[in-house]
Amino acid sequence: MWYALAADTTAFWQNFSWWSVIDLVVFLALAIVIMIFFQRRNSIRLAIVAAAYMLLYVACNLANALIGNGFLAFTIHLLDFVNLFLLVCIVVIYQSDFKVLANKLAHGSGAGNKEEYDMTEEKLTDSANEIVRACQNMAKNDIGALIIIARSAVPPHLLDTGTALNANISAGLLESIFSTKGPLHDGAVVIKADKLLSAACFLPLSQEVGIAKELGTRHRAAIGITEESDVFAIVVSEETGIISVVSGGQIKRYMTPEKLYEEIKMAYGILARTNTEKKRDRKFL
Repeated sequence: MWYALAADTTAFWQNFSWWSVIDLVVFLALAIVIMIFFQRRNSIRLAIVAAAYMLLYVACNLANALIGNGFLAFTIHLLDFVNLFLLVCIVVIYQSDFKVLANKLAHGSGAGNKEEYDMTEEKLTDSANEIVRACQNMAKNDIGALIIIARSAVPPHLLDTGTALNANISAGLLESIFSTKGPLHDGAVVIKADKLLSAACFLPLSQEVGIAKELGTRHRAAIGITEESDVFAIVVSEETGIISVVSGGQIKRYMTPEKLYEEIKMAYGILARTNTEKKRDRKFL
């Protein structure tokens, strides 16, 4: 047996070519992409399990190639069925990510209309004030809200599920949208510069298991959309009136009007100004 193993090993290395190197590089590249995907979805344990499974699959196939004579043939066939089952599971679990990818492939990045929304600092500051004032009023009146501010290009899939408005931002408009008596209060509003583009948009929920239990669907949706897109989210809790902001999947709670104003300015990319200018801009006080 050992002589046969040595002969097969020698044959394997004799047939080893640059195509084998390319095949190995492609496999490693795909493995790295899969690991990065799981890491960005905060699924580290699943990534470890996937890595262990891939190593097992490669080891079984390598042993079968070296030893031959149908070695581990049944195990390899069984693992092939497991591969199909895992593929279906991944599609089901991460279906929102595949929908986002399909939308990006169908509509592009949406960067073509960037110049349309290039606004002056004064208009962006006025919009920030209106958003803060609306959040304050909604928090006092126990009205829940989810506001998405697009930093760069607007992801097309955010707008597809909502109702197009393309209206100027005002506190009154935001409050009327999220009023429980209004038809558009469910979902999120999407803002770009000083325009409220769409309302009643439905967002993918975060798959993160470590999210605090007291955070509701709006918070989970805000975390989910900021994990996959370059956007900034504001959440007003209907139950507690607490205002939170989310960026890059990280949530900050208990926003005061001043803190919220500064966070919106950073999301808008407004440059720092003098204390006098800051005080003058804070119309919501």
